[in-house]
Amino acid sequence: MNAIIRGKPDNLDAIGERFERARLDQPVFLNSVPKAGTHLIRNIMRMFVAPDQHWRREYIQHALLARSRDAFQPDAPMISWGHMLFSDEAAVALRDVRHIVLVRDPYDWVLARARFYLSDEFQGNLNHIKDGGAAIDDVIMMMILGAHGRIPDLKDIFTMNAVAWMGSKAIIVRYEDIVENLKDLGSRRAEAFFGRLLADCGLALPQDWRARVEAGADPRESRTARENLSVTAEVPKVLSEIHRQVVDFHAPGLRALLGYR
Repeated sequence: MNAIIRGKPDNLDAIGERFERARLDQPVFLNSVPKAGTHLIRNIMRMFVAPDQHWRREYIQHALLARSRDAFQPDAPMISWGHMLFSDEAAVALRDVRHIVLVRDPYDWVLARARFYLSDEFQGNLNHIKDGGAAIDDVIMMMILGAHGRIPDLKDIFTMNAVAWMGSKAIIVRYEDIVENLKDLGSRRAEAFFGRLLADCGLALPQDWRARVEAGADPRESRTARENLSVTAEVPKVLSEIHRQVVDFHAPGLRALLGYR
């Protein structure tokens, strides 16, 4: 699906200049289920990696893989990000790459996806559902079951962007774990969590890690953060019981497989 995502650029390149950032010795790819919090993990990691090793060309996706292979070259390590579904081409490209896959609770993901498609920031082939064009309950059903010929369903997205990678060497990170540890940055638990995340990217935890995490996680610097979306309809904060049942019917066992209860 061709779409345009509007929004102002962030200031994190300038903000990151106050930190002495480490150099990667191996490529890192921050993969994610679309609408699982990609900007959050990307922006945090930008505060730890030397800026000339940031892949700035684009969000890497399957359709763009052929022109993005330079991001994964072992002799010129970069940190890159995107939504890479599982495929033979992707498996070959990521063979020698440190691979992180960000996931999100499907219940909350449905609502995040709805907010995005109903926002002014998204411009694509579902604009006709905005501004009350479709009832919010029907929009939520589209986010679960897809819209014929326009957007894929929940099960397909999670299967190819998350579940398929779980049988590989990819490291699965849950969005909710990042958020919970952001709320408790002074704790040893948060130190262990972010230390492990950095180690999975081949980096050590610097003394000023908390300041870096806070800078990267600032929602003002994420154009797709909930606070920065101009949503054209009211979206519930919690998924209704019937919609939860539909998710469970549509993708039985998915939440448990991802570690949600």
